[in-house]
Amino acid sequence: MSGPVARLLADGRRLHLQHGPIDLVIEAFTADAREIGRAYTQACDAFQSVLARLVEELSILRAPLGTVYPLPRGTVARRMVSACWPHRQTFITPMAAVAGAVADEILAAMVQGRELERAYVNNGGDIAIHLGAGKRFTAGVVDNQDLPGIDATVTIESGDGVGGVATSGWRGRSQSLGIADAVSVLAANAAMADAAATLIANAVDFDHPAIVRRPARQIREDSDLGELPVTVQVGALPDQAVGAALAAGLERARAMRGAGLIHAAYLSLQGRTLTTEAAPCQIARGAET
Repeated sequence: MSGPVARLLADGRRLHLQHGPIDLVIEAFTADAREIGRAYTQACDAFQSVLARLVEELSILRAPLGTVYPLPRGTVARRMVSACWPHRQTFITPMAAVAGAVADEILAAMVQGRELERAYVNNGGDIAIHLGAGKRFTAGVVDNQDLPGIDATVTIESGDGVGGVATSGWRGRSQSLGIADAVSVLAANAAMADAAATLIANAVDFDHPAIVRRPARQIREDSDLGELPVTVQVGALPDQAVGAALAAGLERARAMRGAGLIHAAYLSLQGRTLTTEAAPCQIARGAET
């Protein structure tokens, strides 16, 4: 495997960091271009060892959480465990938060000691966000990656307490036990949003002949989900099935919101959407609530 790669994208504003499966797009905003350069250097430095340290502790990170709190050495690994631990009563491994935790780690490195108005680290749709006082961040939500387009927008203000957005679903790069096209979650950081999005997407589920599942390790040998059946195809579903599946996911999302684990969630399945109560954040679409 080749080592970490860093380059500015063609627009000259965004930094691209890539190493193995980790693929980050980073952008910082402030009037002083030197501060942005320093922030990007700090991000590059922090990125060098991320993948190697994760690989060293995969046996811990792929194990389901139980009654004993794991104590990995790496800072990204510790972020993963912390984000997933509140959900340990449900089957979950720390890998459910890996993308968000990596984004959080690189964002923390790049903003340390810097004076940035805004910054984000986008790890395949799981985004860590930094907002200075009075600043705003808007992200687009894509319901179906096979039909790319902005289906909804999420607007976050600096005082909202939101530091991360993450999306999960059966169509995404991660395996899912559910049938959601997309579940987007806003939380205090990207790792927490990532773990919650994974579990809410798992909860958007229904038993129907149009849904095809396979053991996770038949699809990906190193899957942390083992023999659990993951969704590989969802055909057209009747309205009743779509409604019931979304309602099940919404119930899980509202429970997480009530426990203070997330700020808001947006759920999508076959053209229908539901949201939790979105305040203080704004999720813009004509969604059922």
